[in-house]
Amino acid sequence: MKDPFAKNEIKIAVIGGGTGSFTMLSSLKSYTTQIAAIVSMADDGGSTGVLRDELGTLPPGDVRQCLVALSDSPKIRDLFDYRFEEGTFAGHSFGNLLLTALEKVTGDFSEAVETASDILRVNGVVIPATLDNVRLKMEWAETSLILHGERVIDAEFFKHDPRKADISLTPPAKANPTALAAIEQADIVVIAPGDLYTSLGPLLVIDGIGEALEKTEALKVYVSNLVSKRGQTDKFTVSDHAAEIERFAGNPFLDYVIYNDEVPSAEIAARYKEEGGYVTEVDEDILEKAHYKTVAGNFLGKMANAHKSDSIPVTRSLIRHDAAAVAKSILETYERERA
Repeated sequence: MKDPFAKNEIKIAVIGGGTGSFTMLSSLKSYTTQIAAIVSMADDGGSTGVLRDELGTLPPGDVRQCLVALSDSPKIRDLFDYRFEEGTFAGHSFGNLLLTALEKVTGDFSEAVETASDILRVNGVVIPATLDNVRLKMEWAETSLILHGERVIDAEFFKHDPRKADISLTPPAKANPTALAAIEQADIVVIAPGDLYTSLGPLLVIDGIGEALEKTEALKVYVSNLVSKRGQTDKFTVSDHAAEIERFAGNPFLDYVIYNDEVPSAEIAARYKEEGGYVTEVDEDILEKAHYKTVAGNFLGKMANAHKSDSIPVTRSLIRHDAAAVAKSILETYERERA
């Protein structure tokens, strides 16, 4: 089993997928080279979904984003993120195609990721949470309603309370041993912001992940989502998000929850509304009674822009944290706890 950490620096494991992990990794790498990005492997939307369906490979999209975030090679980073705008490859990023080709050549997705890491001169490691070929399932037992696939679930307006739904993977997944080692050896474990039911849930429910989070001596921090997801987490508070994170993992493992308490400008609030999201409510009365501690701050970042060539249907939030401010807060919290 590969050792995820090699040097005597602060060791940080970041758990998540998609843009939430990308933004956290991009800023946390300023503090250490010892970063392990543990990545969700249930994505089946957009370019990733097409490659999975047509070639039977594991999903490259979230892995690619994490590799790019940790890369020290700007030109190669831009190449990996390049997205074709026309022709057969329209909507696909070069990095997704390369990871898929490397998996086909090597027959091993982990080896494909390691080779891509070498090409990108990655500081840290990117670790698939599982190496099993899995799909996401969301089930409401009381209603016999079952949703299959991250793409379907991501686009769904839930008819029933998602907090009463079971999140699972089919077939049942085993955790990548290297991911478990990264959690065990870390000084800080960060649960990155992201969609609860299609980004974080599919990772945290993997057999072994929750137990590893409970046992590790690392400082365990959840960076709460800035806004609700329309039709899914409407009116969810900060504590609601944290409760779901711990429900997925199967135990109350969190030490800290970091959340935004900055009020957006009228212009930004209007753009949030266009996307169907509203700033996550801070329920201080409940947070004060929680078993974890909290850190509030001004963490609103700039809105991102949609990629004009992303022609393969996929939902992506354009709302971002001020990742530098969040990373600074995480490290300050760690130093306080260590003092």
